[in-house]
Amino acid sequence: MSIALVVAPSATKLPPETDGAVLISGSHGAIYAAYLSVKAGARAAIHHDAGIGRDKAGVSGLDWAEAHGMAMAAVSTESARIGDGADMLRRGIISRANPLAAACGVVAGQSVAIAVDLLKAAPWPHARPDALAEGRVLVGKIVCLDSMSLGTACDADRVVASGSHGGVLAGETAAAFRPLLALFNDAGFGADRAGAAGLQVLDKAGIAALTVAALSARIGDGRSTLRHGVISEANESACRLGARIGGSALALAHAVTEKAP
Repeated sequence: MSIALVVAPSATKLPPETDGAVLISGSHGAIYAAYLSVKAGARAAIHHDAGIGRDKAGVSGLDWAEAHGMAMAAVSTESARIGDGADMLRRGIISRANPLAAACGVVAGQSVAIAVDLLKAAPWPHARPDALAEGRVLVGKIVCLDSMSLGTACDADRVVASGSHGGVLAGETAAAFRPLLALFNDAGFGADRAGAAGLQVLDKAGIAALTVAALSARIGDGRSTLRHGVISEANESACRLGARIGGSALALAHAVTEKAP
């Protein structure tokens, strides 16, 4: 039987043919993204390590996937753009593999193209996981989202702290509902500084946006972005609101919220 390969920019929108396939997802390798891959029925998955980051959040989904029977590996942020599955396939280098992936022969330093062929031998099917809710909470007047994909029109003109990377796709997602200020994780910036490429997308739309350093806050955790984040890059619109590299995301978010009508 031929095993399919599915390449996607994000684990938030996976096609039906993911079921039984090896998946390359441009999403980070944190727990919720791993859950989405298992939920979609992927035989095995390769995600982006998002610079590993605070508490190794960028690869925290590998252990979760192991516990749920799915082989999973992660791609080094320096080797390929986050949010770009096609780039990961073309030039990505494996940085981490869980034991199920390692049992297939996947090791650090290997090309993604080689890892894909090896992962076609991964065990499958898996039991479907229990529902795992992604976080959405209010901290005062600030909206904390574990993924920017949870944003809605109700979040327009609000400060939104997300656990998402700051890539182009995340920027486009935020632009659709127009927050007053959007906060992202920089995923270690990585290849072509893709972890912050969405900031310019938002600047062109007149929306203030910044990233926090991956080592300062857990990717995939909007509250950590807000509470722990140290600003690593900001677009011109955010600079006009007072954003400064090295500054506190929390202090800026509170200042902007207090001045907002």
